[in-house]
Amino acid sequence: MADQKGSLLTDTLVMTKRSLVTILRNPLIYVPNLAISMFFLFVYEAGLSGIADLPAFGGANYLAFILPVSIVSAAIGGAGGAGQALVKDLDNGFFSRLLLTPASRLAIVLGPIIAGMMQLVVQAGLIIAVGFFLGLEVAGGALGVLVVLLLTLGWGLAFAGYSVGVALRAKNAQSAQAGTFIFFPLIFLSTTFVPYELIEAQWLKVAATINPVTYLFEAMRTVLIDGFSEPWPIILGFLVIAALCVVTITFSTLSAKRAVSTD
Repeated sequence: MADQKGSLLTDTLVMTKRSLVTILRNPLIYVPNLAISMFFLFVYEAGLSGIADLPAFGGANYLAFILPVSIVSAAIGGAGGAGQALVKDLDNGFFSRLLLTPASRLAIVLGPIIAGMMQLVVQAGLIIAVGFFLGLEVAGGALGVLVVLLLTLGWGLAFAGYSVGVALRAKNAQSAQAGTFIFFPLIFLSTTFVPYELIEAQWLKVAATINPVTYLFEAMRTVLIDGFSEPWPIILGFLVIAALCVVTITFSTLSAKRAVSTD
């Protein structure tokens, strides 16, 4: 059992390293997505910051409120790249060759997932840095920034797991890319621009309540705006992200088994 665990860890590290090297060889393909996320941050801050004067905001900085939206949206093209990389391996036959090796099947799936997760954390760090340049103030201090990055880590893991699962099911770049766009509605069917209390449409309130992205937003915003005075939204955010990780990684693992059985 210990040898199996050691082999899984070694194989996962090797696969993760390979995926990271692939990312570093083509870093420019991720620049447009990062640039768009930062552009939205500038536009939202410049055009919607006056909303923060409403009583429901309680004097909160709108930049701190909107920053999580930019971070989460960056995952669409960031961690989603894990699935695209896997599609390339499927297209050129490398994935089939990997299956012939003694490498753990789980490691083959986890490698690109972890690489995509790490890429998103780097992107989030850059977005936060731009936020500080624009005047961002984090109520939770340095620990608050760390918590935001940990939440981003969890979100990246969940989204990369979904992206890899879709790639293994679809086995072509177009379908895999289309599958990841399901997360776009999740971003906007949430407390994207205003707090929950200011949403007037009842159907949108229901959508926001069952949307896991809402709890990610609230956890990040609590740390950025209020610090750690109200821990429950932060705890709930981590719990929701953990549950989402279990679902998406299970989905990717089952998709890998299906890919193995059909190859």
